[in-house]
Amino acid sequence: MDLATLTAGMKERIEAKPAFGNSVKFDFGDAGKIHIDGKNGNTVTNDDGAADCTLKIALGDFIDMVEGRLNGMNAFMSGKLKVDGDMSVAMKLQSIIG
Repeated sequence: MDLATLTAGMKERIEAKPAFGNSVKFDFGDAGKIHIDGKNGNTVTNDDGAADCTLKIALGDFIDMVEGRLNGMNAFMSGKLKVDGDMSVAMKLQSIIG
């Protein structure tokens, strides 16, 4: 799975749901970014725009999370997932991604 596939999957799952009111950026380092703007609907892009919350994780670890091989809490506790900004926004993600 690559960044384009992940982005397309997020668009499909998220853009049809009601706006969640915040912006979130997944930062995969040199592998790219996924930005979700939930302020005026939910739009998903690969822009590196400002966000209320940024989740930094290696692309491979994120794929493991998406595919169920890595638990998000375990990733956070082990330092594989770092959260910058408003932690409560990260908690809201489950309602739109799941």
